[in-house]
Amino acid sequence: MGLNTKFKKPDVIILSLAHLAHDTFSSFLAPLLPLLIAKLGMSLSMSALLDVSRRIPALFNPFLGLLAEKTGVKYFVILTPAITAISMGLVGLANSFAVLFILLFVAGISAALFHVPTPVIVKEASGDKVGTGMSFFMVGGELARTLGPLLVISAVSLWGLEGIYRLIPLGVIASLVLYIKLKDLDVNRRVQKAKEKGDTRKLLRLYWPLFSVIAGFLCFQSAMKSALTLYLPVYLTHQGASLWFAGISLSVLQFFGVIGTFCAGNISDKIGRQNTLVISSIGSVIAMAMFILTQNIILLAILGFFLFASGPVLMACIQDTNSNMPTFMNSMYMFINFGVSSLLVFTLGFLGDWIGLERTYELSVMFAIGTIPLAFLLTRCIGETESQ
Repeated sequence: MGLNTKFKKPDVIILSLAHLAHDTFSSFLAPLLPLLIAKLGMSLSMSALLDVSRRIPALFNPFLGLLAEKTGVKYFVILTPAITAISMGLVGLANSFAVLFILLFVAGISAALFHVPTPVIVKEASGDKVGTGMSFFMVGGELARTLGPLLVISAVSLWGLEGIYRLIPLGVIASLVLYIKLKDLDVNRRVQKAKEKGDTRKLLRLYWPLFSVIAGFLCFQSAMKSALTLYLPVYLTHQGASLWFAGISLSVLQFFGVIGTFCAGNISDKIGRQNTLVISSIGSVIAMAMFILTQNIILLAILGFFLFASGPVLMACIQDTNSNMPTFMNSMYMFINFGVSSLLVFTLGFLGDWIGLERTYELSVMFAIGTIPLAFLLTRCIGETESQ
């Protein structure tokens, strides 16, 4: 794929389905967390470390981005669903915290190998509709986080926690199907620009204001997002809800996140990245506050719509930059995203042990107010950088 202005829908859909296949297995941890906590006697801080273990490989994202700039990335996309399925399918058999940590670390490596280069391929397949292409791609991931909890809770009901390894063949089959579909796809990305080979320091100096604002935005947002995506089942089961209801609630949040993700990129192409981010930030804060007060599952649907809408918009902002190393730029975004969220998820676990999840939820929504002013700064920062 070279530079183009045509939206190549079949290619974008294939890559979105790859995202769906991979992230379905990545989403198993949150709905299984109440069972794993009971089985291994973990605290919330220890459970936070499990999520951090999946994010540690993100520290190597810039290096993976440089690797992807120099090599083909087709097999990253093809192999990672099987690797993630194997590691996540074995978590039910883990008999110690250390084994669980290692399995999730392997899943994190697989996720990093998938997520760093793929958005750049999506960008090139999207032509002049980058926001729309990112929405398609992100829908695959968010739909996976809708289906994943339902799939794994169903597996637990049928075979018990230790029996979820029976789901592993689904991931292997997904990789085989992706091989058939992608083996002839040109993903060598012959970009028609002179690459700034090795000049990553220049890029970092040029774009550090943008990276700083993104880091701030993600910091304020991640407290609320991590509280919901990781701890919602624990939060609800602590209040007497069944594991099924907790899993369904998480799926409702994620399903409407799919809708928000799908709509946001296309909307941002029409009304601008800044306006879309501001609206999604305000909507998320209001919906989260109302959910804490009422615990109405309908509010989770509204919250999911607004909360996940920022994802494709932020990715489109990165791809909007006039950089000759788009994969490296995306790897820096992923590095910031996973790094910030890792810090916040551990902080939330510590606070949950110290002051309780209810109070932690209240603090997270207050913290999320900070996303609103940073949403105003983000696209202005892009414009100032590109004018240099």
